[in-house]
Amino acid sequence: MADQQQYDAIVVGSGISGGWAAKELTEKGLKVLMLERGRNIEHIKDYVNANKEAWDHPHRGGRTQKMIEDYPVLKRDYPLNETNLDYWCVDKESPYTETKRFDWFRGYHVGGRSLMWGRQSYRWSDLDFEANGKEGVGVDWPVRYKEIEPWYDYVEKFAGISGNRDGLAVLPDGQFLPPMDLTCVEKDVAARLKDVYKGSRHLIIGRTANITVPHGGRPGCQFRNKCWLGCPFGGYFSTQSSTLPAAMATGNLTLRPWSIVTEIKYDKDKKRATGVTVLDAETNKTIEYKAKIIFVNASTLNSTWLLMNSATDVWEGGLGSSSDALGKNLMDHHLGIGAGGTVEGFEDQYTFGRRANGFYIPRYRNVGTDKRDYLRGFGYQGGGTRQGWQHEVAEFSIGGDFKDAMTEPGGWTIGMGGFGEMLPDPTNKVTLDKTVKDKWGLNVLNIDCELKDNEKKMRKDIIVDAQEMLERVGVKNVKAREGDGTPGRGIHEMGTARMGRDPKTSVLNGNNQVWDAPNVFVTDGAFMASASCVNPSLTYMAFTARAVDFAVSELKKGNL
Repeated sequence: MADQQQYDAIVVGSGISGGWAAKELTEKGLKVLMLERGRNIEHIKDYVNANKEAWDHPHRGGRTQKMIEDYPVLKRDYPLNETNLDYWCVDKESPYTETKRFDWFRGYHVGGRSLMWGRQSYRWSDLDFEANGKEGVGVDWPVRYKEIEPWYDYVEKFAGISGNRDGLAVLPDGQFLPPMDLTCVEKDVAARLKDVYKGSRHLIIGRTANITVPHGGRPGCQFRNKCWLGCPFGGYFSTQSSTLPAAMATGNLTLRPWSIVTEIKYDKDKKRATGVTVLDAETNKTIEYKAKIIFVNASTLNSTWLLMNSATDVWEGGLGSSSDALGKNLMDHHLGIGAGGTVEGFEDQYTFGRRANGFYIPRYRNVGTDKRDYLRGFGYQGGGTRQGWQHEVAEFSIGGDFKDAMTEPGGWTIGMGGFGEMLPDPTNKVTLDKTVKDKWGLNVLNIDCELKDNEKKMRKDIIVDAQEMLERVGVKNVKAREGDGTPGRGIHEMGTARMGRDPKTSVLNGNNQVWDAPNVFVTDGAFMASASCVNPSLTYMAFTARAVDFAVSELKKGNL
């Protein structure tokens, strides 16, 4: 084919894990090609809505009937709005099919969802890494906390994670920048919670990838709470603000947007990958690139799609399918339930800026002596804040009195929602749907995933506990919020190419290598063997940096 080129390494995808792979590989001296299926977004220049307010948009930042028609999946939740619509995948161009409903929200552009992520950044503990093995669920993780701890340290120091050292075994402390403050209401509730539950439950400030002091050439968070529009200040970690500039600075990176990787080329005699086939998304031309190492970071389901479309002349189910684990054990965090209420006694106090963060209540169920009728646990994310000018004023509806009332803040409210762990289950899976094709004529994924009995039992505790906690600490007018828990809503897809200790039951080994092709590494959410209940992106970063270190060492030894 024309336009063949050779690199030391290829990185498929440019999101959180792909950016880290590119940074680490280039800084170790390798010539790297990073392939992104969507358009380029340049830091600062292309954040076209970053400084706009609601009134700067034709529909005040909302959604139109045309948008609802064009985005049948995105309309299911908050991502559909006109403030950053072009950051989300176009549903009609890239469809998927559902045996059971799964809300798959994707970002196809340079930076991927690192531009829109919630930035909550938590470490796993041994409680998480040991659970599968102890409980006989799925496969045992081949890694324990002590092995990944130095890599958590490493990525936190570069990315910039603000947080407090809370000394909780269930949520290990990290290398933190100064924490953001809890609001006065949150501080009061935190103190009451600690007293009522005798120190067994904790309300802490969220640990977030928003930097609170200048860090790595970035000036710091400006407390604008516009992160999902792209931050001109580099106030939060993204590919554009952090890993991509570092990789580009080495002179070793070639970035190619509009590049849909359709296949990993595989030499069945050498049992190694030789490169990738790319479909140019603009010209529809096919190009082949070669490399010694390939890092697959296209995001969980797209990475699995790529494996399923590779080496099919050797394995009908694709590269990594010899274990029968490829495509299975899809997980997300189940959410949409919690409680909220009003708080009295703080009418003389207000908030500082627009804090791009909230509080976190770490897991306490099935910890220590607590035993439930389900496995694993959940945490809560929430916030206590004072209503702004939009609050309802029943007494006034027109005139000067109404205008005067609008200059005063409303009452204090507090609310929180649960994030529950979803167990790996082989019946929660993705397969290739060969009856439906996307804009480029490629077969799409079918998703077959649902909450099982364990998650349903857990959800009862999430809602009951939320109500109870708020009521016991003195919150008024507490009301529960109960959603349907549709998988995908957490936007934390995990699994489908899990790591493990045995090639018969896992796609990857403990170094994120595909058992059947040791020069192919998968370090996005696809490798996860379980889900924990905390946000997963920090773990992707740590495992990616660790895998690159191993890969380059093995390459130098001639083993790849």
